[in-house]
Amino acid sequence: MVKVAITSDNHFDVNQLDSGELLKQQAMVLADRHVDYYLIAGDTFNDFEKTVAYVDALQKELGTVTKVFFLAGNHDMAKGVSYEELETPINAHYLHNRYVDLPGTDWRIIGNNGWYDYTFAEQLFDQLSEADFATWKRAYWYDGVIKQPMSDPEREDIVLAQTATQLLAANTAGKRILYVTHFVPRADYIRITDDNRFRNMANALLGSRRLGDVLSKGGVTYAQFGHLHIKPAPRLLDGVTYFNQSVGYFTHRITEWEHHDFMDEWINRLRILDLQ
Repeated sequence: MVKVAITSDNHFDVNQLDSGELLKQQAMVLADRHVDYYLIAGDTFNDFEKTVAYVDALQKELGTVTKVFFLAGNHDMAKGVSYEELETPINAHYLHNRYVDLPGTDWRIIGNNGWYDYTFAEQLFDQLSEADFATWKRAYWYDGVIKQPMSDPEREDIVLAQTATQLLAANTAGKRILYVTHFVPRADYIRITDDNRFRNMANALLGSRRLGDVLSKGGVTYAQFGHLHIKPAPRLLDGVTYFNQSVGYFTHRITEWEHHDFMDEWINRLRILDLQ
């Protein structure tokens, strides 16, 4: 049996936390729980280089027993990395468009950062063009600072093609699949309102309906995502069990935690899967 722990959206800098001290505490918890693999599904820092430094330091603290892998969320992508670099194996722990086979099992972990294509705002398509969504993003959304050499739907096309290729290879190899991404893969988690235009515009930038279709058709057993700072129970949707283990924000303006201490919140949100 292999123990896999998953988390996302720790947001150390937004939450003004001492990650150097906290990673030591996290390492102790992971070691005490005999975790073999620790997966971070994005949004660790607002700077890719800081995320890499944290992951490298956490791996050093853990030694060789627990292996750490991470993805880049939109916050990690905002500084310290280019789109072209994100599409390369820039760090040994970076899981984007890569897979890890769990020894002694038929399980494969597949990672992809993910992106979005505005399909969670389909109700606005008759009013707004693709250019309208892109303009709104640059004006009002954090991701406006992220540079990329294509449109958002085109970037999501690449995500879907990468994912389909990885899933086909896993199925051909007879593997059960744990898929890890940052962005939202199902409309079931999206709240659409009649009176909040900002929310409905923001929905466009949360993920893709199309990814959920690819995962269902691709034989995925488990899928972990983040981005939304919500605390849902695991949900079985079209054959895939979905997890969101986001930690989220605890600031003077936004209080999303159920506990006042980061470690208590992180432990409460940590999901450990026993894969055999």
